[in-house]
Amino acid sequence: MTRAPEVLTFGCRLNAYESEVIKGHAEAAGWTDTVVINSCAVTKEAERQARQTIRRLRRQHPDARIVVTGCAAQINPARFAAMPEVDQVMGNSEKMRVESYLAPALERISVADIMTVKETALHLIGGFEGRARAFVEVQHGCDHRCTFCIIPFGRGPNRSVPLGPLVDQVRHLVEAGYREVVLTGVDITAYGGDLPGQPSLGQIVKRLLAQVPDLPRLRLSSLDPVEIDADLWRLVAEEPRLMPHFHLSIQAGDDLILKRMKRRHLRADVIEVAARLRDLRPGMALGADIIAGFPTETEEMFANSLALIEDVGLTHLHVFPYSSRPDTPAAKMPQVAGPVIKDRAARLRAIGQAALQSFRASRIGSHAEVLIEQNNTGHCQHYLPIRLIEDVEPGTIQRVRVTGQSDSHLIGTLAA
Repeated sequence: MTRAPEVLTFGCRLNAYESEVIKGHAEAAGWTDTVVINSCAVTKEAERQARQTIRRLRRQHPDARIVVTGCAAQINPARFAAMPEVDQVMGNSEKMRVESYLAPALERISVADIMTVKETALHLIGGFEGRARAFVEVQHGCDHRCTFCIIPFGRGPNRSVPLGPLVDQVRHLVEAGYREVVLTGVDITAYGGDLPGQPSLGQIVKRLLAQVPDLPRLRLSSLDPVEIDADLWRLVAEEPRLMPHFHLSIQAGDDLILKRMKRRHLRADVIEVAARLRDLRPGMALGADIIAGFPTETEEMFANSLALIEDVGLTHLHVFPYSSRPDTPAAKMPQVAGPVIKDRAARLRAIGQAALQSFRASRIGSHAEVLIEQNNTGHCQHYLPIRLIEDVEPGTIQRVRVTGQSDSHLIGTLAA
């Protein structure tokens, strides 16, 4: 008995979107008994998990064809090709082309130079299995060179998707029943720099919402805090369909570490941006990426990152223990000891969890608009998970009264 192709996703929301494209291409091409690993390279741990999964899959499915793609495969294809469990390695550009699936691979490694890619095409997909929200790629690649980051070498230069295909994709998803869309990419605040007229992210969001009036909710993935453009600021203030939850790419709360990371903001910039967001949209929920144990980070420097969580009111933290990536400038800097990195990451997560619990507690007694995803659970406009006591149809937006919380989510009941 043959099995339909399976795609396993590691890493970011962009990978989640691309996995749907991969699955569609593989099914249309008639691939069977195949597992595709869509890998991540943001940390060494992400790569280790991918390799571990590949070995497990080979034990479970000795006759299956295993294809590895994604950022880790793009950056180091030879390492994955050397694994006896792997049948083919496919680059990030190749995985998105339908041609890659129509004929048997002539070579075991099919990975082109990603830095030569100049355009990105949006692939029309019908939906996301098991999800009530959909991710849509608005931008790809990155022209910045943060000293810790290897991702530009896995994703290539900045490329933006023009408005027309974006509107078609979002309209298609809304017609398929999706109530929420997340615009995602590698560096979405860099949107438009490569397009005629250089439209900003705010301009494209404004036009998208105007041309797809039936879309109830729109979210944005991680934003560079100092690259929020004037049109996006206006949308924060005026557009209720833009959800009041922003995730900021902060990385650290100490100015010297930020400079050594080659970030484009300082601590005061983050505080100012957060204050402005909440002035324009009271109650705005803010999340952030923060790296623990960046090279040269002292305990005093780390304390500035801890303090920033409270100073800014961050409630949705993504904490990354620093992971040295070969060929990055940070890898050549004096490293923080592994146990210290682990301890600092744990402390960040503990403070972040306490902040999240406090924010959830503040919502008890209030009303929320919840997009129901599965098992009577969904996310409200502030991206807090809420479980309803009633049975509710997935894919609907319900007005809910928040009555309590558990360790992992809020509890609510349908509002009268």
